[in-house]
Amino acid sequence: MQSNKSIRIKTGVFVTLGLVVLLATIILIGNQKNLFRSTTTLYVNYKTVAGLQEGNFVRFAGINVGSVELIDIKNDTTVTVVLSVQKKIQKFIKTDSRASIASDGIMGDKLIQILPGSDSAKGIADNGQLLAVAPFDMEKLMSKVEKIGNVISNIDTLSGNLSAIFGKVNSGQGTLGKLINSEKLSNDLEETLSSAKSTVKTANVAAKGLSDNMEAAKHNFLLKGFFKKKERKRIADSTAKAKAALKAETENKKN
Repeated sequence: MQSNKSIRIKTGVFVTLGLVVLLATIILIGNQKNLFRSTTTLYVNYKTVAGLQEGNFVRFAGINVGSVELIDIKNDTTVTVVLSVQKKIQKFIKTDSRASIASDGIMGDKLIQILPGSDSAKGIADNGQLLAVAPFDMEKLMSKVEKIGNVISNIDTLSGNLSAIFGKVNSGQGTLGKLINSEKLSNDLEETLSSAKSTVKTANVAAKGLSDNMEAAKHNFLLKGFFKKKERKRIADSTAKAKAALKAETENKKN
């Protein structure tokens, strides 16, 4: 008899604790989902919701003020997100307030973050629409990171190839390496340059001598008449060309 009574007491305590836990859970979830508070409905349109789900939190100034009630795909470019927000927060949300999709921590669930609008803007009305902030596209970021990785890999490959080429040049391999490292080729090149300089110097001396000889020939008694005749012919030809040009210009002006 005493045993049955003990069992009933334990069962009653267990049931009571279970009801208390259930009630506490309902109150906790109800507070988080605004089940026991006056709420208003707001809308925001996105091209993509980036993993956002119904039931996720809505935050304003870092505080949970509502939840995502519905995610509705309108067409292939528009997804409408319906938000349930505490009525007492509505006065702080402006018509130019923006709604961004953020993460609860680095790897946490997605949530809606309502960003404050300007002080001069009006407060948003019931069933008002918030401005959307395009969510961060991780796929695009990873694509850019992959491209940067490919560029770095190509640079490493090019650097390795250049290092190998310079190593071969330094060790005397290949035509360029032999040219740079060969003492014989270097000496031959120096001799060739020295010979070229000597040849140019000789040519300059010869040209100066020829110029002096020509000047002396012009004053020679026997050749003076020849050079004077050539000078007179040059002057006559120049005069004739000048007259012809002047005549042509005059005729063009008349026409």
